[in-house]
Amino acid sequence: MDAVTLIAERLSRISETDLAALCEITTAAIIDGGGLGWLTPPGRSVLERFFHGLLLVPEARLFVVRDETGQIQGCAQLLRPSRNNEAQAQTAQIRGYFVAPYMRGRGLGFVLADAVIASARALGCRVLNCEVPETQSSALAMFRSLGFEEWGVHPYYARSHQGTVKGVFMTKRLDHDAAHARPERQHEKECAVTSIDAQKSRTLNLYPAIDLKDGACVRLRRGEMDDATVYSDNPAAQALAFAQAGCSRLHVVDLNGAFAGRSANGAAVEAILAATDLPVQLGGGIRDMAGISRWIEAGLDRVILGSVAVKNPDLVREACKAFPGRIVAGIDARQGRVATEGWAEVSELNSRDLALRMQDAGVAAVIFTEISRDGMLEGLDLEQTADLARKLSIPVIASGGVGSAQHLRDFRKIAQEVPGLEGVIVGRALYDGRVSLEEALSIVEGPAC
Repeated sequence: MDAVTLIAERLSRISETDLAALCEITTAAIIDGGGLGWLTPPGRSVLERFFHGLLLVPEARLFVVRDETGQIQGCAQLLRPSRNNEAQAQTAQIRGYFVAPYMRGRGLGFVLADAVIASARALGCRVLNCEVPETQSSALAMFRSLGFEEWGVHPYYARSHQGTVKGVFMTKRLDHDAAHARPERQHEKECAVTSIDAQKSRTLNLYPAIDLKDGACVRLRRGEMDDATVYSDNPAAQALAFAQAGCSRLHVVDLNGAFAGRSANGAAVEAILAATDLPVQLGGGIRDMAGISRWIEAGLDRVILGSVAVKNPDLVREACKAFPGRIVAGIDARQGRVATEGWAEVSELNSRDLALRMQDAGVAAVIFTEISRDGMLEGLDLEQTADLARKLSIPVIASGGVGSAQHLRDFRKIAQEVPGLEGVIVGRALYDGRVSLEEALSIVEGPAC
């Protein structure tokens, strides 16, 4: 289901159908560890009185999000101080925010959050606060991606027979636009607008690509195995050349493995690992825990899971728990629809929905490739990639289409505006000499000015 088909709205009255849905999903959320402040479900009659009473409070607004059938699947409250409290009149609070456990990972939370934030702005609020139990990792990730900052932790936020749960306090400035945060500097050079602290925290990475087919280093056009150009029959030597030129990491893909569903260029990958000490991330045909463990034990920095992310998300969760920080999701799409099996099959799954699911599963980053641009040298799909980065709290690496130095400059410019963009993968443009490795490194990893 595409998130744009979802509907978020403020309720001013509750029908019997909506009330039944609210009680049902609230009970499910409380059992799951979240909800509206209860540790155990209070019963249907209590919940009905609660929701009816909530609509009578002038300082409270109740929002719901519906799925494509019109069924309520989540809710949130927006609370603001009474108008006679001048000191806090411009501060609002999000309470009782949740999505039904069985509907998570489909974009409902973002639609609901956008509606609440927009309403707070319309009320003239300048600050929006929320409190999230530390156990609700997906909610924490979502609020971070929406620009909420963590400012404190309550060590005894909730206590039950299962133990103590900490609470994370978060806040968002609604009147704060980073581009205009310091108006006195608007006429200075563009690069001077970013603060020194922000520059230190923003690190972009160039990932030179080594795509392996039949033991050789190749590049494909639009992911077609029959349209491959061989650039080197010695991938290890190519990896060493990248390292000696100053690259800080490598991106390797086993193309035969991606199509076969199992690693097929193992000897070439092992030779690359032996030739350089650079961190290497590998994708293509790795679809079980045995394969993941083998390559991490062999010295890989990160394993990229692609087709299996769609077909076996439980494996992704298991791998993320076993190897935290070492699993990356490779999301390859044709016009927004996820492709699998070495790009040979296109599913009905939306790339953003899959990215949100992978974030919930615990992956360290997402690599996004628009297949129609890959190897075509016509530029990255920056709009689609940046949109994905804005929705996630984990890093996004751009891939597919770099053909010139200007394409890298365009990426660098967008990355300065979208903190979630962490790096860019470059292949054919380097091998064809359309952009030198020295220039690419300078543009992507060099100083902002």
